[in-house]
Amino acid sequence: MAELALAGGTPTRTAAFPVRRTMGEAEKRAVLEVMDSGELSGFFGSPGPQWLGGPKVREFEEKWANQYGFKHAISVNSWTTGLMTAVGAIGIGPGDEVIVSPYTMSASATAILFYGGIPVFADIDPDTFNLTAVTIESCITPRTKAIMVVHIFGQAADMDPIMALARRHGIKVIEDAAQAPGIQYKGRPIGAIGDIGGFSLNYHKHIHTGEGGMLVTNDAQLAQRCQLIRNHGENLIEAHQVEDLTNMLGSNYRLTELQAAIGCAQLDRLDGYLAHRMRLANYFSTKLADIPGLTGVTLAEGAGHAYYLYPVKYDASVTGITRSTFVKAVNAELPPPQIWEQTGWVEAYVRPLYLAPMYQKKIALGSNGFPWSMNPQVNYDYSKGICPVVERMHEDELIYTPLMREPMTEADIDDFVFAISKVLANTSTLRSM
Repeated sequence: MAELALAGGTPTRTAAFPVRRTMGEAEKRAVLEVMDSGELSGFFGSPGPQWLGGPKVREFEEKWANQYGFKHAISVNSWTTGLMTAVGAIGIGPGDEVIVSPYTMSASATAILFYGGIPVFADIDPDTFNLTAVTIESCITPRTKAIMVVHIFGQAADMDPIMALARRHGIKVIEDAAQAPGIQYKGRPIGAIGDIGGFSLNYHKHIHTGEGGMLVTNDAQLAQRCQLIRNHGENLIEAHQVEDLTNMLGSNYRLTELQAAIGCAQLDRLDGYLAHRMRLANYFSTKLADIPGLTGVTLAEGAGHAYYLYPVKYDASVTGITRSTFVKAVNAELPPPQIWEQTGWVEAYVRPLYLAPMYQKKIALGSNGFPWSMNPQVNYDYSKGICPVVERMHEDELIYTPLMREPMTEADIDDFVFAISKVLANTSTLRSM
């Protein structure tokens, strides 16, 4: 096989991978319609019909709920504030424990801290990278009030056992489906299999409004509590006859009419994007099956996958070269990315959250150890080693690619696979370099 690019040979591919662009004429028309109306935000932070927002916000929420079968959809200005809203709506307070994955974006855990809750990190499954009922159960204590299930990389977690465990213990379930819009688990849309959940509309997600998020739930009371937290709930509780004042101190987490108009247009594209990604991912999985040392996506029974990212387990004992060397060598065979989504392989994901200074020093809100100080009798352990699977994935085994996306083609994936095969056929060269 040809000489490796790292050794001075010709790269497998020099033409840049196609850039993903999701804004089109429909979005432009939608924005101009709102601009012409002059109503860029329809919210009032006081009682009245506009406390739920303007016509485009309500249209976007109704459209999302109807398209995927949720009783309620509540838009917010980011998924970070969406997570905070969900945590607040279910009643998390100081000292309450919430079980969460340590292998996710930081906001999954910091949303818990904003209400004085305490994140308890459970390990992940080594094949799906999600929490499971088994990894969760050992973390449950009398102080556990909720579980936050993150459908990481776009793969639905195995929800039935998790829900059975939660119901047995009287625990609420939040689904962080930021990376998995439109995905089902055993015929049910994820996001509201638990009590409440939702999706990110950040720029890098499948569909986006620049920034934004969408909460979903089938519980009318939780939906109302989310709407109140989103829009200065303290001004509205009397008008809406809210008796439980827990966490009804609201804020401004509102989506604009411009963003909602873009979201309506984007939502029409989501099913097509998902179908495209699934086709590419299935094609790539078939190719990976013939490559020793690389294990592609493993789906839980009945679980869908949105392929926000395509994760792979890398086995250096089979390939004979380190993960870092492999990633560097394959990427050298490909055109340098101009944007992140053109990258071939990325080594590892986020550092396990509990290793961040906030958890190591137990300093988050104020300087006196709150909220951990609420339970002084408990020694919350965030030391290295508490989640061995997460650490093994992060340090040694996990790689991922963002290339399973529109408008990539099977021919583009063939170039990626050829680069992988070329590197693995030249491992002796790499070991001598």
